[in-house]
Amino acid sequence: MLKDIKIQQIIGIIIGTAIYSFGFVHFNMLNKLGEGGFSGISLILYFTFNLDPAITNIVLNIPIFILGWKLLGRKEFFYSILGILSVSVFLKIFQAYQFPLDLKNDLLLASLFAGVFVGVGLGIIFRCGGTTGGVDIIARLAHKYVGWSMGKTMFLFDTFVLIASWLTFLSSITMMYTLVAVFVGARVIDVVQEGAYAAKGAFIISNEPEEIARTVSEKMGRGITVFHAYGYYTKQHKDVLYCIVGRNEIVQLKSIIRKIDPKAFVSIIDVKDVTGEGFRIEE
Repeated sequence: MLKDIKIQQIIGIIIGTAIYSFGFVHFNMLNKLGEGGFSGISLILYFTFNLDPAITNIVLNIPIFILGWKLLGRKEFFYSILGILSVSVFLKIFQAYQFPLDLKNDLLLASLFAGVFVGVGLGIIFRCGGTTGGVDIIARLAHKYVGWSMGKTMFLFDTFVLIASWLTFLSSITMMYTLVAVFVGARVIDVVQEGAYAAKGAFIISNEPEEIARTVSEKMGRGITVFHAYGYYTKQHKDVLYCIVGRNEIVQLKSIIRKIDPKAFVSIIDVKDVTGEGFRIEE
């Protein structure tokens, strides 16, 4: 059943839940900031009825997993259970052993750190194949039985939770800071999932493609891919070079091209995630 479970992913999920829980306790709970999803519901129950989020996190997810377990593969189900239980354990630990971070007089800093910690934690969890349960399973059910997109369902659910938070424990000011935290968290999740390492891709059209490819290969140690193409207007066939380099190498690449062919056409694009030989290698 669990032959595909990898220890690296288990460790990653545990680390991600620890980071997430630390930020949730020290920045959301201690500064009375809200959150989307089931975490936001846990905060509503905490500030309204003083219910421990470590417990409500599990209780809220039990019926969702009963409804949605057939949608999850065995491996994904295991990782999701691990993520939910780890979050509850770390929430309990960090509530009992808190670090002295008094940011009540600086809610902007608190909201930014809330977004960063929650975003980094969830990004690691998602990247390792886990979840923290809740909304993503509801979104899959809505997609299967109602036909709604997952993004639409998650947006509507988060909107409902934030409005409910505003009507229960959030003031207008903390509501606005909560929106800052949610926005930052969403962006950080994207960065962590897509890869923090960003590179540059270069498309090069030149009359000296062979010389440019040879020089880049020898001096920079980067591979070159050659596309055979032709210009629509001139109808001339030319080789288009494609090369990916680190951000710190883009100046050197342009210098090489300029020396060989000052009239070369060069298009530089952002590459958000790179794996493989010469870059970060992952399984």
